[in-house]
Amino acid sequence: MYGLQYDCRCGQPGSEKRGRLMAEKITAYRFDQLDQTLSQLNKENCAIIAGGTDVMVMYKSRRGVPPKIPKPIVFIDHLSELKRVYQKHKDLYIGACSTYSELLENPLIPGPLKKAIKTIAAPAIRNRGTLGGNVCNASPAGDTLPLLYVYNAKLLLRSVNGERIVAISDFIQGVRRIQRERNEIVAEIILPSVMEEGAHVVFEKVGNRNADAIAKVGFAGYIRLNGAVIEDARFAFGAVGPTMVRSVDIEKGLFGKTIPLADTDIAQVVGAFDKIIKPIDDQRSTAIYRKTVALNLLRYFLSMNQYQHNQ
Repeated sequence: MYGLQYDCRCGQPGSEKRGRLMAEKITAYRFDQLDQTLSQLNKENCAIIAGGTDVMVMYKSRRGVPPKIPKPIVFIDHLSELKRVYQKHKDLYIGACSTYSELLENPLIPGPLKKAIKTIAAPAIRNRGTLGGNVCNASPAGDTLPLLYVYNAKLLLRSVNGERIVAISDFIQGVRRIQRERNEIVAEIILPSVMEEGAHVVFEKVGNRNADAIAKVGFAGYIRLNGAVIEDARFAFGAVGPTMVRSVDIEKGLFGKTIPLADTDIAQVVGAFDKIIKPIDDQRSTAIYRKTVALNLLRYFLSMNQYQHNQ
């Protein structure tokens, strides 16, 4: 283990002497083991940095001035305990500090999730950014989040007090609001039964470019079939509300239906989501555009006469 203190010198406007410099110190910790990291988090309220692609933007200052992070930093990107990817029975466990680039190279990662990762920013960001960071940033436009919702992802959190598992839909409570205690770390993302037979998954992102753009709308759809009969259906929409939009009650209305779906069944599902999708206007898009595109993506997915195995 070692702790670091960085001296960040910058000019102070309004000081008595022009050009007078003041020193700002940032305490940063980088421990060799996860247990040491958790021990420090239990002692002190710290900002956790994995890839830093969200944290550094959140606390950025004007050009040439160091970011003003109001509390000590703990680096976790190097911890091997947080970078493992493995399969246990039919569940897939993904270390929270696995970078996007590492996940693209891993044969265990499902194809739809790789498709979502490829739309995230540019290669330099994918080399640093982590899946756990995308979750903990809790942005409604988080690229991987619609897929994690339809995969029924669970998060394994660790602290000095032990472990707990929480569903992603409970963990993310609002824009940049998560159910994480200050002494906890998200250690793993669990995708239950991700290798299930008969499951078909799609991911679509609408933005100004194929990558390196924040999503205007994100959509993930999941259907599990037994022959032509729907056994399970899940749909999640990103960037059209403060959190991912999903409705288990609407999804259950498709259970037992057969493919291809009748037009009335499709209209019923689309109409139900029309009532709960409530986007806003912002600098990237308009509310009416977002809702129209989201419902069109859903309608197209439901209208498919044949689903290809998409794991």
